Amino acid sequence: MSSNHRRIVGPGVALLLAACAGPAHLPVTAGIGPHPALPPRRDAMIPLVNYVKAKGWPPYDSPVPAEGLALTPFARDLEHPRWLYVLPNGDVLVAETNAPKRPDDNRGIKGFFFKFFSARAGGAVPSPNRIVLLRDTNGDGVADLRTVFLSDLHSPFGMALVGNTFYVANTDAVVRFPYSRGDTHITALPVKVVALPAGRINHHWTKNLIASSDGSKLYVTIGSNSNIGENGIEHERERASVWEVDVATGRHRVFASGLRNPVGLAWEPNRKALWVAVNERDELGSDLVPDYMTALRDGGFYGWPYSYFGRHPDPRPQPQRPDLIERAIVPDYALGPHTASLGLTWSAGASALPAQLHNGMFVGQHGSWNRKPRSGYKVIFVPFVNGMPSGKPIDVLAGFVRDNGDALGRPVGVAVDSSGGLLVADDVGNAIWRVARK
Repeated sequence: MSSNHRRIVGPGVALLLAACAGPAHLPVTAGIGPHPALPPRRDAMIPLVNYVKAKGWPPYDSPVPAEGLALTPFARDLEHPRWLYVLPNGDVLVAETNAPKRPDDNRGIKGFFFKFFSARAGGAVPSPNRIVLLRDTNGDGVADLRTVFLSDLHSPFGMALVGNTFYVANTDAVVRFPYSRGDTHITALPVKVVALPAGRINHHWTKNLIASSDGSKLYVTIGSNSNIGENGIEHERERASVWEVDVATGRHRVFASGLRNPVGLAWEPNRKALWVAVNERDELGSDLVPDYMTALRDGGFYGWPYSYFGRHPDPRPQPQRPDLIERAIVPDYALGPHTASLGLTWSAGASALPAQLHNGMFVGQHGSWNRKPRSGYKVIFVPFVNGMPSGKPIDVLAGFVRDNGDALGRPVGVAVDSSGGLLVADDVGNAIWRVARK
């Protein structure tokens, strides 16, 4: 940052705080569940900004597991690990990644402050652009083999293995590679399956994917190019959606839309439904809008940018689309306002965890910037009954942020490993944590 920029940050922050929306009127728990509280909007000239400051973990320090659980550092000293995938042989793949260059995103004075605070929170480190393989060869819950599985990728995120084909969702394309069981490094060149929306804005850059049960289809998340369409609706074509991709032909269609920033994907086995975790819009106050997870309906529209949590209109996008608002589906389960719920995985195989964590979804909540007090910054479990959420969430892992706003870590991706423990990617702490019963 230049010396001129350093001189304006102090008074600029003071002006920002003086003109922004105020703190929450409701506890974050009011915005959780199938029927969250949706109080009146609290519009402000400048949004509330309450970023953390990325610090990283001191030696021998770690997040705090819930009572009855134990925590092990599965791997440390990684480089911005964000997403996880467990191979059939038990190897754990970690996408070390961050945003690509986006010259047209967050421009202007408002964009300057967003970039400044995002960097402060740990979001501006260069992308390593690789996938690392971790192997626990002796079963003690700690990886003792580490290799670079794939390199020279482009802001990779989602991963899936179908038969002997390994798929990666880069920020601009889904690509595939040959894989043989036990491989620790792939040297083959990538083959493009389908191009994905990217470009010079590429506001929500993460692209996740999951395969259908027969492996013939991939479902790919595509985040919006803005908060609420302020960059022009023409830049949102086929974004804010989940695509269905035919792996044989590369043809795609929009499977579900109106999803501002869909990230985590998981299959629920009872109803065989595809669930997604979605980050909702900002700048409507600390109490709005709750992030959510929902079972996707083929052809369903979920409101963005014209409405939220069903048919609650957002007046900011112009022109309005009452026809789309009328179609908007109410999500199944709210996860709290501004929690940045990214990670999502079904609990199948979690035999190393207590029985109360055996039937439901684990959710990695990366944490808020647009809420006071802060929300998220933890891993939760949402119990299910008969294929649907039932009851309040259970805290699994917390203690990532100190009271003074120092973020020692931030949870992102979650996965159940081959021995039944829960793995959590921590992109600020540069670690993978393993949670199991004591």
